[in-house]
Amino acid sequence: MTDQDHPARRLLLVHAHPDDESINNGATMAKYAAEGAGVTLVTCTLGEEGEVIPPALAHLTADRDDTLGAHRIAELAAAMKELGVTDHRFLGGPGRFRDSGMMGTEQNHREGAFWAAPVDEAAAYLVEVIRSVRPQVLVTYDPDGGYGHPDHIQAHRVAMRAADLAADADFRPDLGAPHTLAKIYWNRVPRSYAEDGFARLSAAPVTFPATASVDDIPGVVDDTVITTEIDGTAYAAAKIAAMRAHATQIVVEGDFFALSNNLGQPVLTTEFYELVRGERAGSPGRRETDLFAGVTS
Repeated sequence: MTDQDHPARRLLLVHAHPDDESINNGATMAKYAAEGAGVTLVTCTLGEEGEVIPPALAHLTADRDDTLGAHRIAELAAAMKELGVTDHRFLGGPGRFRDSGMMGTEQNHREGAFWAAPVDEAAAYLVEVIRSVRPQVLVTYDPDGGYGHPDHIQAHRVAMRAADLAADADFRPDLGAPHTLAKIYWNRVPRSYAEDGFARLSAAPVTFPATASVDDIPGVVDDTVITTEIDGTAYAAAKIAAMRAHATQIVVEGDFFALSNNLGQPVLTTEFYELVRGERAGSPGRRETDLFAGVTS
């Protein structure tokens, strides 16, 4: 299969658990899908170790029925429908790698845990996707995974390693013809934008018992780190609807949401990135406004 068999613009996102994509990149995904770009999501685990917010679904958790993963497959499918994304996959297939739990827990080392998987073994599954879809742009986490969760860190490692291996003609030719990504971005949030969001939250009539802090948001960095911003204002409703679809994990009130810790935080509809590989487009000192800026093929 050649690049001519695909949409002209092709975006690949690599995330750790269902719901990460909607929180981090929901507006970006909806925008590019609406514009006709090929948007592919690869989710590395089913999120089996997550907490559950609705009391009626508490039995799904890993310490009870251990059926949360299957439930979250359906939540992810519903979220992708809201974003207009039709190509969403699990790394190695659903359940190939299990949610590793929080850092330092015994779940980190259970059989099949994503954190315990050899990076090259896991990356090979992503290489196959890259060589098939042939995206120009990859979005994933920074080396800390945004906030230190083992599955997020591992997703970063696997995505970056797969990007290298996919371009190596000597690596697993059975997985397809080599392909080089033009640009790789990490998810980021500029501190000033996060602060503005929390200022809105403090003035809003929401019922969360407490609020998170700016430093609770994964990927918050100094504004100067940001290279690229995607204005997703027109896709705010789609992002919020996708977040609502992850009902075991997220509660949404207006333009704000909370996870299982019940700490309110703003929905961020302009989404920000740091270009870490590839050529930055546009005028020096100005942020890109398109992930595909400068991509020629």
